[in-house]
Amino acid sequence: MPVRPLPSLVTAALALTLTALPLAGAASARPASSSSPSSSCSAQAIEAAKPDGPDVKALCAALAGLPDQDATAALIRVGGKGSWHGVAGVRDMRTGAPALENARFRAGSTTKIVTSALVLQLAAEGRISLDGTVQRYLPGLLTKDFAPITVRQLLNFTSGLQPGASLGEDVDDGYPHRFETLTPEEVVAASVAKGPDPDHAPGEHQRYGNIHYTVLGMLIEKVTGDSYAHQAAVRIFRPLGMRHTSFPAGPDPRVHGPHNRGYDWIDGRLVDVTEWNMSDRFAAGDMVSTTADLERLLFALFRGRVVPEPQLTEMFTVPDVSGATMSAGLQRFELNGKVIWAKTGARPGYHTVVAATRDLSRTVVYSVNSTDAKGDGLAIAQRFAFPAFNR
Repeated sequence: MPVRPLPSLVTAALALTLTALPLAGAASARPASSSSPSSSCSAQAIEAAKPDGPDVKALCAALAGLPDQDATAALIRVGGKGSWHGVAGVRDMRTGAPALENARFRAGSTTKIVTSALVLQLAAEGRISLDGTVQRYLPGLLTKDFAPITVRQLLNFTSGLQPGASLGEDVDDGYPHRFETLTPEEVVAASVAKGPDPDHAPGEHQRYGNIHYTVLGMLIEKVTGDSYAHQAAVRIFRPLGMRHTSFPAGPDPRVHGPHNRGYDWIDGRLVDVTEWNMSDRFAAGDMVSTTADLERLLFALFRGRVVPEPQLTEMFTVPDVSGATMSAGLQRFELNGKVIWAKTGARPGYHTVVAATRDLSRTVVYSVNSTDAKGDGLAIAQRFAFPAFNR
């Protein structure tokens, strides 16, 4: 893809950060155990990095020079052996104010971890069966054209449901509709209208998509008689002390609390896309969080404090389907000889990763204000996450 020229907005902001606000454009990082403002990207800090810890030099290189063509800010938290925190970039391209380390952001599809955990909690309580069907728990939602679809098949993306309604397939298409609303019911109705997958019966093929978790959110509400957002708060966020994680109130397009603004390239211009109604993402991608809160969730989840055994096993079990990599809310990767369980999330202006080894010897959570968050997520992860697992 050709490199796009920096527009005047970016050029002006970069000039501002390099002159009036020099700290805004340079990496400013500090170790997890320190409250001092000294940088973890100093030559001495890089030299002192633990041999079995993350590749601090590569992480510092990833943060250096922000904002740039690909990102305006980045927050990284590495845990396990060799904990490390880093923040770089700007909070606002207009002012050049430095990025906030405690910023809230749209966490995108990492929301699916929460949804999966809620469903598995209900299964542990005997309120649902993973082998129970959508037709049983949500009668009338699907037409008679559909074969039985189980809760487990929704969790591991093998339900065969086709994508639902959308307000735009990419950022360019969606931007004019960013203040409109699609309800979960409308999203699912559009999927049902397309009929079952014509090529695969439920359980035969894994196809990642939001539709599976939109239906799971509706199932949670039906079984509990409560809103999905409130169930997430009382069952997960509050017990774990995730004080800065929440869902917008209905169609509210704002990110409340301290946050770094999100930007994306639209028609060759860098456009502020922070305000955006994400209600159509619902239980598949509407969460707002912080890196500290997501790290807290990650450790508690993997240690069995959120979902008990044997249900927790579902989150680390990839279905026996050709080409499958997703489990219930997580995805299995192999990197440098390590098996990593992760989930990405992408909304306009915000790209998120939550990843860890099963034994939590190495974890990483980041939020990157990518200017192409819905584009090549692998390139973002290679820059900001892979170095955490390089050793």
